[in-house]
Amino acid sequence: MLDDLFQVIEQRNPMPDRELITRAFALAYHLHSSQSRKSGEAFIYHPVGTAKICAELGLDSTTIAAALLHDVVEDTGVSIEVIEREFGSEIAGLVDGVTKLTKMSFTSREEEQAENYRKMIVAMASDIRVILIKLADRLHNMRTLGYLGRQKQIQKAKETLEIYAPLAHRLGINSVKWQLEDLAFASLHPRRYAEIQQMVAQRRADREEYVEQAAKFLEEELAKVGIRSEISGRAKHFYSIYVKMSRRGKEFNEIFDLTGLRVLVDTVKDCYGAIGVIHSLWKPIPGRFKDYIAMPKFNMYQSLHTTVIGPGGKPLEIQIRTFEMHQTSEYGIAAHWLYKEKGNGTDKLTWLRQMMEWQSETGDPREFMDTLKIDLFEDEVFVFTPKGEVK
Repeated sequence: MLDDLFQVIEQRNPMPDRELITRAFALAYHLHSSQSRKSGEAFIYHPVGTAKICAELGLDSTTIAAALLHDVVEDTGVSIEVIEREFGSEIAGLVDGVTKLTKMSFTSREEEQAENYRKMIVAMASDIRVILIKLADRLHNMRTLGYLGRQKQIQKAKETLEIYAPLAHRLGINSVKWQLEDLAFASLHPRRYAEIQQMVAQRRADREEYVEQAAKFLEEELAKVGIRSEISGRAKHFYSIYVKMSRRGKEFNEIFDLTGLRVLVDTVKDCYGAIGVIHSLWKPIPGRFKDYIAMPKFNMYQSLHTTVIGPGGKPLEIQIRTFEMHQTSEYGIAAHWLYKEKGNGTDKLTWLRQMMEWQSETGDPREFMDTLKIDLFEDEVFVFTPKGEVK
């Protein structure tokens, strides 16, 4: 089990603190030894699974150790002082932060709900690693949601869709956001999920062949002008298909971006060079070009988006970005900070500071809830000053 964890860690961090992680695993294994999960498996699989997700995000050894220990105070009765004595104040602070978030519940009473979310914002602003561990914890729990009672499943799935998935999106961690959304969708609307899954599967072979041929052709054309690229298919996730069908009143066969191409290149210059090549090969669809490189999204996402009439007259959605931008797209804030004693990167997260101000200024819990949900789901509107600055 520990060897498997180190294999995952070393894919992103070739020099982890093996001694620290081994000690954290040993204590967690000992303290959880008599416990099991609803699924019947040993409880230790959960903290190890949470730690693996943190490792996949490229988080440091301190955060992974805290992930291994994140349930010991809540579930075994060990005090936070013991954790501090054994592992120091930094790991103890992370474990304590996650413990406090775990005690929050998704209630129907607006005042309690708002107060719980206030606590979450405070925890995030003090150390963003707390919420990263909590997101990993929630993702691993969502993977085994089926073992809970039906009411508990619905409660956890709603909480995931309304709070945790938008937080992952806000922090730019798309790899976590998509999984949370699809798992919650499968729990809340199992029949609809199965229908979309079946419709996607029926066309998979044709789509994969189409994308493979388009990718090979484009890679060859880019190479002719000296642009090195890696091109792959980019499947649309089930929940986003459901949202598009529901909100826009579209039928399944009207959604033309079920699969697109993702083009990764070395430099920003190559991104714009590639878009020129693509538009010379295939006719762009008007109004479908978006430049998120010049105008990044609020969560640091950068990419060029276009939709063209591709081979065979079929619409083809294409994203072009650098390899570095792709890391940010997948791992968000986790790709930008290597968490060490010197700081946790929150100085750059102005959104968290803004939320802190709002929660202190807003006396009415319902108003704070509205503020929080609006901010989590907002679309960006950019305003240009007379000097051409973007605000």
